[in-house]
Amino acid sequence: MMVKHVFSFLEGDGKNKKLLGGKGANLCEMTQIGLNVPPGFVISTEACVQYLEAPNGELPEGLLDAVKVHMADIERATGKKFGDPDNPLLVSVRSGSAMSMPGMMDTVLNLGLNSQTLHGLIRQTSNERFAYDAYRRFIQIFGKVAMGIPDQYFDETLDAIKVRAGAISDVDLTIEDLKEIVELFHNVVEEQKFRPFPEDVWEQLNIAIKAVFNSWSGKRAVDYRKQFNITLDQANGTAVSIVAMVFGNMGNDSGTGVGFTRDPATGENKMFGEYLVNAQGEDVVAGIRTPRPIQAMAQEMPDLYHQLEELRDRLEKHYREVQDFEFTIEKGILYCLQTRNGKMNATAMVRTSVEMVNEGLLTKPEGLLRINPEHLEQLLYPGLDPNFKAEPLSQGLPASPGAASGKCIFDADSAERIGRAGQKVILVREETKPEDIHGFFASQGILTSRGGKTSHAAVVARGMGKPCVAGAEGIHVDTEHRLAIVGDRVLHEGDIITIDGGTGNVYLGEIPTIEPEFSSYLHTLLDWADESAKLGVMANADTPEAAEKARNYGAVGIGLCRTERMFNAVDRLPLVIDMILADTVEQRKEALNRLLPIQRSDFSGILKAMAPYPVTVRLLDPPIHEFLPSEGELEVQIEDLRRLHDTARLTEKNVESLKLIDPMLHSNYMAQRQGLPAFFASLDLTLIDAALAKKELMLQRARILKEVNPMLGHRGVRLAVSFPEIYEMQIRAILEAAADCIKEGIEVHPEIMVPQVCSVLELEYVQKIIDQVKKEVEESHGVEVNFKFGSMVEVVRACITADELAGASEFFSFGTNDLTQATFSFSREDAENKFLPYYQQQNILPENPFESLDVKGVGNLMKLAVKGGRSVRPDLKIGICGEHGGHPASIRFCHHAGLDYVSCSGPRVPIARLAAAHATMLEKSYDK
Repeated sequence: MMVKHVFSFLEGDGKNKKLLGGKGANLCEMTQIGLNVPPGFVISTEACVQYLEAPNGELPEGLLDAVKVHMADIERATGKKFGDPDNPLLVSVRSGSAMSMPGMMDTVLNLGLNSQTLHGLIRQTSNERFAYDAYRRFIQIFGKVAMGIPDQYFDETLDAIKVRAGAISDVDLTIEDLKEIVELFHNVVEEQKFRPFPEDVWEQLNIAIKAVFNSWSGKRAVDYRKQFNITLDQANGTAVSIVAMVFGNMGNDSGTGVGFTRDPATGENKMFGEYLVNAQGEDVVAGIRTPRPIQAMAQEMPDLYHQLEELRDRLEKHYREVQDFEFTIEKGILYCLQTRNGKMNATAMVRTSVEMVNEGLLTKPEGLLRINPEHLEQLLYPGLDPNFKAEPLSQGLPASPGAASGKCIFDADSAERIGRAGQKVILVREETKPEDIHGFFASQGILTSRGGKTSHAAVVARGMGKPCVAGAEGIHVDTEHRLAIVGDRVLHEGDIITIDGGTGNVYLGEIPTIEPEFSSYLHTLLDWADESAKLGVMANADTPEAAEKARNYGAVGIGLCRTERMFNAVDRLPLVIDMILADTVEQRKEALNRLLPIQRSDFSGILKAMAPYPVTVRLLDPPIHEFLPSEGELEVQIEDLRRLHDTARLTEKNVESLKLIDPMLHSNYMAQRQGLPAFFASLDLTLIDAALAKKELMLQRARILKEVNPMLGHRGVRLAVSFPEIYEMQIRAILEAAADCIKEGIEVHPEIMVPQVCSVLELEYVQKIIDQVKKEVEESHGVEVNFKFGSMVEVVRACITADELAGASEFFSFGTNDLTQATFSFSREDAENKFLPYYQQQNILPENPFESLDVKGVGNLMKLAVKGGRSVRPDLKIGICGEHGGHPASIRFCHHAGLDYVSCSGPRVPIARLAAAHATMLEKSYDK
């Protein structure tokens, strides 16, 4: 039985976009609800796929026979005949996939013209100029789309005639000009293809159908699908709609335009669009002529404008969605040629959702579900002014959205110094490390030449709400010479650059930005989301300011407070280094006692900012060697100090003696001294010696602490076992801060979380420290301090033995960044920089598992841990605090797996709130 591939507009199922494409399905539906649509039919996406898979490059068997049957239907409906030299029927051959891909695939207009039908069109319309204009357009578009002739050959010919004729636009060309252009266009085809332009209209149609099918595999269509993650499940192949031509270029009572039922930029409930009189649709889309705003039609064509408003109302009420529609007016008759859901920015989507719900056009769930949570990012970060045009200098990975400009600075210390002086700074590094944190605080944004979207720079930047472009490999960062090389251009320190963390683009100079607004519409929408969601949304935050910002975004607590961020601050890093260099427990405690009041103040500020919501504090996690400079940096610093020591030793008093003892050394010394400040002569050698000794000790300790694989090494709870005084100080700081808040009458809910746990015995070890500290704090402060004690679950063994861990834990928090690394045996940054892109290209891993949670692997481990933990402790609170906590698809899995909350960077909280609502509303359709 032969499969049906062709459907008339009167019979096609307007809801089946996968089969008929969005355009074809909508043409069928508009026809069937009584709108004035030119007659036509649709060739299915299945026919496209079958054609593209066929080894012989031929259309599916029987397809052209079915096309001829349906062409006969169009002939009857129009009273015209395809290929008839006296009364010709012309058609458009249009693309259209299940997912909207505007402009990404090809369309052919005016098909059916040749040397005979041209004269029939002249007699039919009594408009010779119009007929020749239509013919030259057809030759060019068919030559380009169906025959592969680059536009430039036609454009050069057309432009030459326009220059000779003094024509500003195509409208100014005379009949004679157009006749000459037609002849020259025929010559272009013969010169480029070594064959004449096809005269047989059925051959034209056959070639055009194949060309539109082939455009599905064209580069721009493929790139578009890749960019917007359009999978074959969502759209496979393009349909082809064949429609009787109607003409907007038949005089001043004709025209063409594009309209939106609401403003796509603001969401305002008024018709928005543009039109041209005496033009074809491509003129509006291609910008060949400057169109007029749609409201001007009210004066120029008042009756037709009224019809257009009626069309707008019917479309929106029927589709219950903002529509982007195309129309043509032929001799005073309005035709609707296409409609589709309008593509709008996030501002407009949010406003239209709220207003359409309030108007009764949508329900609240429908209003929420029509918005992609990821699109809310547009509302939460400064963005580049869309009216400012500039070519990017380079492009990396869009690692943290937003845009920022500033002086490019190549080290964190300088970034902090210059930033604190009030200047805008972009920290530019080959890659960042935790010790760069102070540079992050002072910078407007971060640019790295290495690293991925989940690299250190990206994670930290997102947590701070700062723009970041990572892995811009076209940029070579030379920290030693304080410059970066981009192709043949050199960026010196202090040069102004702009980064766009939403696109990954890097620009030279300052590009204007626009600040986001948290509108009343967004507040309303997110309140609706919270009503629907079962998952709570918490934030990752490490400072009172970040906690306050997260709360403003709607976070109901802090799910991850990373204490190592606090250690890296410039006023406490020296104390941390003293702790690392300590030879005895007493020396280590002395350094920790100096850190205690600083940590206590940190926790107090965060608890107050988030009160009465919970704050989950993760005890120290990274290996302590990360707080030291690298071996290479220390070696350079030691060498510099030795030179300084030698120079300072040679004071003015012994220079003359040196001249007598060693003239060569004296000569070298004088060369070094030339131009140096006079203070070298009076430097205190004891200070230099002390600094040198400390740096040498730091180098020695860095070599001792160095690990082959630090991510799997001496970190997290393992530090507590080796150096319990570190965790003791942190626990004391947390509980004393909580006690102080309680005495002030502030309701606080601290939670203490232990990282890198693989055994319940580790938790019990830390619990003993907590019990002792709790007793001491309560005795000294005279109040009872209540808190939760729990475990991060980021080690595979922890997932497997979750039932044991639950015996000592009141909550679990999945650290899915490390759990993903452990599950895949991937080093995250190495994987993202080396082989993951190829895995994605080859569809071995369709998605980066560090961006979208790996449901089958990591997800199953999580489910195992949830089941095991709650089998022992049914009220076990479970959440996620890895990067996946802000990823909508991962949030949907977390809902499905029975988690209580997700925690993400502050700026992603609104996204997570909407995604959590989606997860509830789509619960029944979850199939993973």
